[in-house]
Amino acid sequence: MAGPEPEPVSSAAATTPAPSAPVVLPKTSESDQLLRIRHSMSHVMAMAVQQLFPKARVTIGPWTETGFYYDFDNPDPFTEADLKAIKKGMIKIINKKLPLERVEVSRNEAEEKIKAQNEPYKLEILEGLQEPITVYTLGEDWWDLCAGPHVDHTGQLNAKAFELESVAGAYWRGDETKAQLQRIYGTAWETPEQLAEHKRRKEEALRRDHRRIGKDLDLFSIEDEAGAGLVFWHPRGARMRLLIEEFWRQAHFEGGYELLYTPHVADISLWKTSGHLDFYAESMFGPMEVDEREYQLKPMNCPFHVLTYASKLRSYRELPIRWAELGTVYRYERPGVMHGLMRVRGFTQDDAHVFCLPEQISDEILKILDLTERILSSFDFSNYEINLSTRPEKSIGDDTVWDLATKGLIEALDRKGWAYKIDEGGGAFYGPKIDLKIEDAIGRMWQCSTIQLDFNLPERFDLDYVAADGSKQRPIMIHRAIFGSLERFFGIMTENYAGDYPFWLAPEQVRLLPVTDEVQPYAEQVLDQLTKAGVRATIDRSGDRLGKLIRTGEQIKIPVLAVIGAKEAEQNAVSLRSRRDGDLGVTAVADLLRAAQLANSERVAGLELNR
Repeated sequence: MAGPEPEPVSSAAATTPAPSAPVVLPKTSESDQLLRIRHSMSHVMAMAVQQLFPKARVTIGPWTETGFYYDFDNPDPFTEADLKAIKKGMIKIINKKLPLERVEVSRNEAEEKIKAQNEPYKLEILEGLQEPITVYTLGEDWWDLCAGPHVDHTGQLNAKAFELESVAGAYWRGDETKAQLQRIYGTAWETPEQLAEHKRRKEEALRRDHRRIGKDLDLFSIEDEAGAGLVFWHPRGARMRLLIEEFWRQAHFEGGYELLYTPHVADISLWKTSGHLDFYAESMFGPMEVDEREYQLKPMNCPFHVLTYASKLRSYRELPIRWAELGTVYRYERPGVMHGLMRVRGFTQDDAHVFCLPEQISDEILKILDLTERILSSFDFSNYEINLSTRPEKSIGDDTVWDLATKGLIEALDRKGWAYKIDEGGGAFYGPKIDLKIEDAIGRMWQCSTIQLDFNLPERFDLDYVAADGSKQRPIMIHRAIFGSLERFFGIMTENYAGDYPFWLAPEQVRLLPVTDEVQPYAEQVLDQLTKAGVRATIDRSGDRLGKLIRTGEQIKIPVLAVIGAKEAEQNAVSLRSRRDGDLGVTAVADLLRAAQLANSERVAGLELNR
């Protein structure tokens, strides 16, 4: 007997393609081919600009990690229509398959070529170049001072895999006292698929922009009346900042640290001793005179911790000493570089300094790495990029101490089991360092944590400790920041979560939505219970219809909405809607309290009602 007929397969199901693998976007620094493409594209763009705008003078045109740019001195501002015309000109150049050829020239030859084309900025660049001097020609009609590398010919550039993205202002040599230029930014990839993925990520980055989210959720603002780059924390943002600070402090106490509070200003002589006045003056605000003494706002916390160490005689038995501070510092940033919370003039560093014996370096670095992982993972950052920077040519300190310090960093990283790259000669003049970048939800890397050994400040301030043999020895000083700054980390975290914060961190965790005036007294009782249990809760008293109450709560990304009607009031319950888990149904208030307290104590993303 024939068996049952097989189920018909719909044509749609039969032709549904298998899910494609995610498009990987390499960085320029990771791909020699991509570097050549982007470097060549900057030349193609400059050639197209000068074909369309003969009066435009060229300056520099480097690659970036995601594309390229070129700075121009042009009499008129470039417009969006100009970018479209420039792109068309670039496509024509690409399709001609023009060769890019490297040519060595003498200084005199280069100078003659530059003067013949009336390129004053190139003359200034030429002055700083050492021989051999090389130019790259693009076809027969265009060339640029350049060390390369480039593709062989423009036919190796994909005309469907590049885009001109924006125009911005820039100063020549980054000096605001010099000529203002126009910078055209572009991006270029190996394939159209990579370009499409890059565009998707850019759109996603706009959706996650912490400045927009900060305004929409009423977290912070920067008020022009007070001054640029100075952050005002609104109640909701201040509540979140307090939660972050409390967690940070508790983690440090458990990690063996003590806390310091230090002044915001100091006599200018302190900054002379520390060297900041010599090497960091351009980033410091000007001095103020008080009682015939000059004081300076602090750009760093380090000298204050050093003075605290030097306030008494120390013994080797006291070491290691671990001190941490959420210290607000002030740095002058040029108007063009400030950006939301990411680049401000007043910010709070999560600074810490460890004073230890040479033989304690590896153990202390490992403890710092463990603490760093604990804190960053609590905010859902788990993918890291680690760089170890070693001794540069110009440095201070004894070879033996440098070797010991560098080996201590390497040993700690090996013990931690983290992969890392070595940046030979990339350390500061005063010590080797470890830099840690975190990856966010859309694949961007952010520099946050730094661990820096310092042989300079102990020497400048003549720090010492009494060793076991009674001699006085220099301590090893370790600088360390995990967030980098609270403001910047808050911005990075906000973009990582797209403003949809986990339950434990949300400024408003539960919003009660009474559907009638009759249940308002019951809602007030529930609010009182939640508040006493440490849950951040409110009542929506607007009187709007339930649909609008829910939409309003969802728009400002409240993790849990609790609907209260007559049935819920009778049952001493609420009807829960979770942003993370959807409709959770009618839940006893006691269960909500227990789950909320558990989520806060364990710092988790949502409620676990079944635990």
